[in-house]
Amino acid sequence: MPQWHSDLHKRKPTGGRRRPYRKKRKYERGGDPVLTVLGERKIREKRTRGGGVKYALASDSYANVFDPKTKTAKKLKILRVLSNPASRDLERRGVITRGAIIETEAGKAKVTSRPGQDGIINAILIE
Repeated sequence: MPQWHSDLHKRKPTGGRRRPYRKKRKYERGGDPVLTVLGERKIREKRTRGGGVKYALASDSYANVFDPKTKTAKKLKILRVLSNPASRDLERRGVITRGAIIETEAGKAKVTSRPGQDGIINAILIE
């Protein structure tokens, strides 16, 4: 089910009631979130307005990890998802979002990209 990003049904800043003057429009519609999990690399293509393309990462087993000590980035295998501060439910399901703590071959890393919207997992070592 798509989400509608319309404020036609909401109240005014003064608290008064705002009555819809028209129906929903297709351009006000949002998409379902793509929840990135651990597994074989799968990318979804999303068509955008103007005919462009966005890439959403459905699953992946590797991450680009930046090491702040050596100032280098490496492609490392993700071993598991340790925690996800966005939601306990996402943590339980092993979903990777921005801010999630993942365990890589080099140690713990914090995800800095938005895999469901950027199409890639970038992270920074925290140990």
